[in-house]
Amino acid sequence: MADVLNGTPVKPLNEQSTAELVQRASEQLSRLVRDELTLAKAELAEKGKHAGIGAGLFGGAGVLAGYGVGALLATLVIVLDLFLPLWLAALIVTVVLFAVAGVLALLGRSQLRKATPPEPQAAIQNLKADVDEVKHAVKERSRV
Repeated sequence: MADVLNGTPVKPLNEQSTAELVQRASEQLSRLVRDELTLAKAELAEKGKHAGIGAGLFGGAGVLAGYGVGALLATLVIVLDLFLPLWLAALIVTVVLFAVAGVLALLGRSQLRKATPPEPQAAIQNLKADVDEVKHAVKERSRV
């Protein structure tokens, strides 16, 4: 049974002319490059998502740290002014805000680590393997 490509019977490789082989290789290479670019796009989108989440978490940590500084200043004012239990409540709030800021900063760092390196590693490795395979096939074909 003969192979069929795009509705047209395909001759065995050893019976195809050089022009047919070059055309077939060109079509396959174009499809391969398109597929690799699609993979690279998907990989970069995933890394961009992690970078965005990480940056947002760092931003949240910065805002909470700012509120923490404000609460700490309010605590110092209350301590100096009243020396009553109110200052203890303000101090507790300050500690909690800084603790939450620390947790958000750690989560943000984790997300940013997932986004690096920014290159699409899987696509690059696949492309290198494809180039090596084509080189090997060309060498084998030239020996025949």
